[in-house]
Amino acid sequence: MNEETPSPVDSSILGAQLRDGGCRFALWAPRAHRVELSLVADDRSQHNIDMARNPDGVWIVHVPDVVAGQRYGFRVHGDWNPDAGMRFNPAKLLLDPYARAITAGVDYSGPILDHVVGSNYEPDPRDSSEAVPLSVVVADSPAPTPIERRRPLSECVIYETHLKGYTNLHPSVPEHLRGTYSGLAYDAVIDYLVETGINTVQLLPVHHFVSEPFIVGRGLTNYWGYNTLGFFAPHAAYSSVGTLGEQVQEFKDMVSKLHEHDIEVILDVVYNHTAEGGHEGPTLSFRGLDHRGYYRLTNDLRNDYDVTGCGNSVDTSHPGVLNMVIDSMRYWVQEMGVDGFRFDLATTLIRDENHHVDQDHEFKRRIAEDPAFEGIKMIAEPWDMGPYGYQVGNWGPNWSEWNDQYRNFMRDFWRGATHGVATLATRLSGSPDIFNRDGRGLDSSINFITAHDGFTMRDLTTYDIKHNDANGEANRDGADDNRSWNCGWEGETLDEGINDFRHRQVKNMMATLILSSGVPMITAGDELGRTQGGNNNAYCQDSPISWVHWDTLDQWGDLSELTSTLLKARRDFAPLRPSRFRDHSEVLDAEGNGLGRFDLAWLDGWDGEMRDEQWHDGGRRHLGMYCSDAESAFLTFFNGAANNVLVRLPGAPWADSYQVVASTAHRAELPESPIAPGQEFDLPGRSVTLLRCEVASVAPVPVVDDFEEALPEAENLPSSDRDELEF
Repeated sequence: MNEETPSPVDSSILGAQLRDGGCRFALWAPRAHRVELSLVADDRSQHNIDMARNPDGVWIVHVPDVVAGQRYGFRVHGDWNPDAGMRFNPAKLLLDPYARAITAGVDYSGPILDHVVGSNYEPDPRDSSEAVPLSVVVADSPAPTPIERRRPLSECVIYETHLKGYTNLHPSVPEHLRGTYSGLAYDAVIDYLVETGINTVQLLPVHHFVSEPFIVGRGLTNYWGYNTLGFFAPHAAYSSVGTLGEQVQEFKDMVSKLHEHDIEVILDVVYNHTAEGGHEGPTLSFRGLDHRGYYRLTNDLRNDYDVTGCGNSVDTSHPGVLNMVIDSMRYWVQEMGVDGFRFDLATTLIRDENHHVDQDHEFKRRIAEDPAFEGIKMIAEPWDMGPYGYQVGNWGPNWSEWNDQYRNFMRDFWRGATHGVATLATRLSGSPDIFNRDGRGLDSSINFITAHDGFTMRDLTTYDIKHNDANGEANRDGADDNRSWNCGWEGETLDEGINDFRHRQVKNMMATLILSSGVPMITAGDELGRTQGGNNNAYCQDSPISWVHWDTLDQWGDLSELTSTLLKARRDFAPLRPSRFRDHSEVLDAEGNGLGRFDLAWLDGWDGEMRDEQWHDGGRRHLGMYCSDAESAFLTFFNGAANNVLVRLPGAPWADSYQVVASTAHRAELPESPIAPGQEFDLPGRSVTLLRCEVASVAPVPVVDDFEEALPEAENLPSSDRDELEF
């Protein structure tokens, strides 16, 4: 941390706040010599007003008669000394980091660099105001309708979706609302979410973002949105009604509508870097305010210390910058109504002033101590690109983490690239090897097989290699380690046998995800058979490649039906969504008597529970997961082998009978009537089968054969009772 740089005493005053017949503007620029507020008119003409500096580096001015919708920016004067981490250039009109709304994007052909083209270290005197977006004054408005009950994460089914791409082709959404906040809140869309069983939507970035210059240069856009420019402003392009603050109300209305249908909202947030990139990139806000304050720099202070792979890294070791991040989070919870956050490249946020990873970082402490975040979901993408950046399993209580080890193993299992079933059991039971410590629960593991980044589920069964030519990088971008299997043919085919097998494999992955302990995260459209044509890095594809195609429901209805069936079972029966790690404990009835069965057990499909030699059998491909509570019990068989396996089910106390609830196999491959204990049947190859177990909820009364043993001891009874025992 730079000790000479003061932090705001009260960061709540920052930004533009309407009050006292005008607007108070406050900006933290601690090492600036002078700051001008620029009020921008409709014709882009500007009226500049000098601001006064407080001792804590906050510049303030109150301007009478300013109203909501006023556009503004800042011109910040100071030393141009890149060797000291200072790149002040008042020719560049800068955004307010606390702006509640931002107008538009960037004209990359304009003079948006703080330096001349020939040198990163010589200032460019040209004015940038015609080429940059503007901050907007926004009036206060009521917060969205709160959700009736904010559910624990263990009950959530997370649906990762892109706000625009989800409704851009939706046939029931009016054309003018497609791809907008209002589109996601449209009745037909919400009805589908509820009917499918989705209770939590996780939106890809909706903080205002812009595209990177190299993407724009290829005629493409940053579709995913991981290139934030304003941490308090909802993305303007997703608004159907306007960009002068209207986007704020439209976002709130969307949250209200989702909450009214019992759907929570989680934001994917990118606090680890900004859209300015490295110092050679555009100067739009933070760099011009204080390059050395907002960003991590190398020891020579000339260059950005990049652990994100995006050109810069936000320096949360500085209290002023950390204040901004926490203030932003608090704003989105208290004013915009969101229920949680997924932190992109979260490890960057817990690096100290020496760039070292610190799990006791002030960032985590501030969140834990702030009552505004009580009950709010905190989900880490637990890695970044820097030294020791991979932090899976280390985030501790009250944090959940994307579990990439779950993703990798499950992809491998269903393509036949694993050894035995021991690791399968570990991943199915919530990855206790990673998370079962420090008092953490099963909601620590966010289980996923696909996400926005990589192949869709359908593409995992259709392509062995990536097909990213449309991205304009000669197919060099995107991961090569996809752990996919094309089922015998690269790409789409008319072969009915291959297509049937692909359906089965996608259903296997979906069923495994929903039935695993932990929190399932489904990528939007996977339940509809969405394809990206083999593109595994569609970050720049704001096109049909990335959008959800709703007409696939006709061909993939079997997958959609299975998804909703399993999600309903997960919702209705607690054993299918446990909140704590299970350790083969005997289940007790309401009176505290043992029922003889266990909360979690692993069955071999023939003799009962798995034996040591079976756990060490590298060729084994099938496993039964038995889970129960006092009221209900379920047995799920996972068979990754190509062949059928003859199984026999145990009797009481495991179950008095079994009934198939759902399966990824064809109905004709499994018994339709209840299955009696000891009955043998073929478990279909490459399938997942969920069986409901008929069980007793009360411990049986012991049967006593000897009449005398049933009599109470006479000396322990009152005299009147002793008399009754005499014959």
